[in-house]
Amino acid sequence: MMTSFALLCLSIAIFESLAGILGNGIILAASSSSCIGSKTWPPYDMIMISLSSSKITLQCWIILDLFLTIFCESSYFEENIFGFLKTGYMFLSYSSLWFGAWLSVFYCIKVASFTQPFFIWLKLRIARLMPWMLLTSWLCSFTAAIPFTWGVCSVHENITAPSSMTNSSARTATRKGTLGLLILICNAGIGMPLIMSVVSSILLIWSLWIHTRQMQNNASGFRDPSLGAHMKAIKSVCSLLIFYVAYFIAFTFLLYNLFLHFSTPKSICIAVMAACPTGHSIVLIWSNPKFRELPARIWHHINCSVRITTM
Repeated sequence: MMTSFALLCLSIAIFESLAGILGNGIILAASSSSCIGSKTWPPYDMIMISLSSSKITLQCWIILDLFLTIFCESSYFEENIFGFLKTGYMFLSYSSLWFGAWLSVFYCIKVASFTQPFFIWLKLRIARLMPWMLLTSWLCSFTAAIPFTWGVCSVHENITAPSSMTNSSARTATRKGTLGLLILICNAGIGMPLIMSVVSSILLIWSLWIHTRQMQNNASGFRDPSLGAHMKAIKSVCSLLIFYVAYFIAFTFLLYNLFLHFSTPKSICIAVMAACPTGHSIVLIWSNPKFRELPARIWHHINCSVRITTM
């Protein structure tokens, strides 16, 4: 039975997802507009298009999942519907984690001022490597999500099997254990994007902090505009890392079913998972003038239209 607090958390998650769809739509529109008519897409725009489109799809998926959970609970746990929703949900979640990790790696490679040969090699070849990185992420996400199709079927069979059928129950339990091990192995790679994101973010913050300290020591009495830009970049990277880690933790709790269905901790995890992509998008829009320009232009056109109609 769903408690009032769980219903509140799920309702908040729906509104958070709607806000995230709007924010990611702005990022997708701004990034796509700069690629129209261009033969080669900049690597940053490729990452942002992949990240924003996967987040939009994920948040639409979350809304569909929550609506079915709240209003169609009996139909929600049917084998075909449940398997389809959970497999798609895992694929989109994995994709968002991978693309977010590549964004952190790209920031680190392009902004950090390290002089190691491998780092310089990456900086010179990131534009050519990025399409293959993104394609590999899609394939890894798809591969990791496939076992959930079989796992859901196994759980469904285990629930519906008669308790008197000992041999059938034993086979189902064995199959479920094997699939559980397969899912665990496939999802061991989920730690890779987290490691990439954390390491690249720490390296970038370290590089920016060293550069900021050098600028402060060399300052000659007046405030350097680039110093403020560096501090803003540090705050932006820290915010992105916080949202990424929070999403990963909530996703891990839900992935391994650590909480009961409709329980308070699980509802909080769902609300956190819906909030993090939205917060991530807000930070990206706030830190990039190109993304801020699009909603400003839309707001300007709306004001002009309102003034014309009232005259």
